[in-house]
Amino acid sequence: MRTRHSSNWVREGEVRATFFRTPPHRLNLTPLSPEEADTLAAHLASLGRPLPGVSADHDTATAVAEAWQRHTGATPTLHERKRLYRLGTLTPPEALPEGRGRVAGEQDREQLTLWRRKFAAVIGEHASTDADSWADTRIASGRVTFWETPDGTPVSMAGVTPMVAGQIRVAPVYTPAHLRGRGYAGAATIEVSRAALAAGAAHVLLFADLATPTSNGLYQRLGYRPVTDFAVYDFECAQMRPCSAKQVLCGPR
Repeated sequence: MRTRHSSNWVREGEVRATFFRTPPHRLNLTPLSPEEADTLAAHLASLGRPLPGVSADHDTATAVAEAWQRHTGATPTLHERKRLYRLGTLTPPEALPEGRGRVAGEQDREQLTLWRRKFAAVIGEHASTDADSWADTRIASGRVTFWETPDGTPVSMAGVTPMVAGQIRVAPVYTPAHLRGRGYAGAATIEVSRAALAAGAAHVLLFADLATPTSNGLYQRLGYRPVTDFAVYDFECAQMRPCSAKQVLCGPR
């Protein structure tokens, strides 16, 4: 069982920021100033714990990555740039592809497991989460919806996170490569977005990789509006000098 490490940044008795990490994943942060990012990096480096990377709003992530390099010698590599969207007014297209939405059930376990693995491969995610367990959890809570053709064949899926503080996030959205461009991902996203609103979510959110303009365009057409941009960095040991003293501070090589 993985243990999440979390902490708050407190100044004059007021919580100003929060960071958390669930090993072996990257550090996640709320916004920090460059000075705060440097102080945090110095503190984490002094603990001698491994840190494979950071994910935060663009400016914070970049400041932490640069500070981590200064304090440890680790080389930051930009892994992904993504945009956070919030649903405004849901705007379905005039015509959806033929078929219907359906919540995934026990009979879909093999399909969900396969698609989870393929989705992880597409986004370059480390295989730290067991796909079978992932599927079981989402089937039990009804948090993945298929779009299926009239003959009952699943052609796309969209999942959602549990509601926290009135917010539900759409994730993941996946369509096999040979089935893309037919409106299936949009249809699945509409289904889960409607369900999230019906469940009482005050905010429905999703992230989109900025390297895929097709997805970003789709979500905006459906009524999602940009909130802010995020950056994800991976850390690796410097190649030009020995890392033995710093190795525990660097990500996997």
